[in-house]
Amino acid sequence: MGRTGLLFALLLLCDICWGQDLTPRAYVVTPIHTNAVILTYSYFKGGVLFDPTIPVTGVQSEANLSALSIFHTFSFFGRSASFTATLPYSVARLRGMVTGAPTAGEIHRSGLLDGAFRLSVNLRGGPAMDVKEYARWRQKTLLGASLTLVTPTGQYDPARLINQGSNRWAFKPEIGLSRRFGHWIFDAYGAVWFFTANPEFFSHNAISPGTNTRAEHPVAAGESHVSYDFKPRFWTSLDINFWTGGRTSINGVTNVGTLQRSSRIGGTISVPVSSHQALKFSYSNGAYIRYGGDYQNVSVGWQYSWQGRPN
Repeated sequence: MGRTGLLFALLLLCDICWGQDLTPRAYVVTPIHTNAVILTYSYFKGGVLFDPTIPVTGVQSEANLSALSIFHTFSFFGRSASFTATLPYSVARLRGMVTGAPTAGEIHRSGLLDGAFRLSVNLRGGPAMDVKEYARWRQKTLLGASLTLVTPTGQYDPARLINQGSNRWAFKPEIGLSRRFGHWIFDAYGAVWFFTANPEFFSHNAISPGTNTRAEHPVAAGESHVSYDFKPRFWTSLDINFWTGGRTSINGVTNVGTLQRSSRIGGTISVPVSSHQALKFSYSNGAYIRYGGDYQNVSVGWQYSWQGRPN
């Protein structure tokens, strides 16, 4: 069972990323025709908690993830709206012991991850505004909605158990509330992840010559943030989330030990560098991890923004 057993156990890492977002101020509005290019680097390191019936111990994961995002705001039937597209790339290493194996197993993976697209629309409190109107506006209560779509564009080989891509679609409808009190902003979001099935999971190889279908139940997710403005574009926040669900099944057989029920806590600070540039730093760690990745995460992001219609 050596290396193959480790591969099956480490496959569970593919399911722990959903629901773990920590994104403060996701529904705070900006003037229409605002554009931004964002480069982000994230480092993940920590252990992985599995179903106790899986004979794998001491699993450690380490990953370097970089992402390019493009952001644009516009008017949607008179309401403020935004669109974000993100393309991530990662280099990861996973190491652990399988019971009975003489040595630890190790896996390395690198390549493109699945691309993500997010459409967000303000429903209350944030009409579409140009720069002059926005300068006179003061936020009170905002209510927004968004839809995130994750596409199966990451690198995927059905003969391999561990892949960069998931070979399925994922959808996350979300409702977000944001309220300002002076320099303070309080955010709360609620969402559900839905997944299509992977029709070629670990198939067409020597171990599994046929075709396997892998499915995942929805994941309910929530997050909240408390942030403080020192001055325009210079702010810091305390972030926390919780998610539950996501049991997986292979060929219709559900693994009840794959239920996710976990929480993360962290902090974010955004610092303006110039009129067009800003840096964002964030850190998070597992507050309660029942199943999945119990890791620390440090992220650094650079943003260049400008005002005006794209040429």
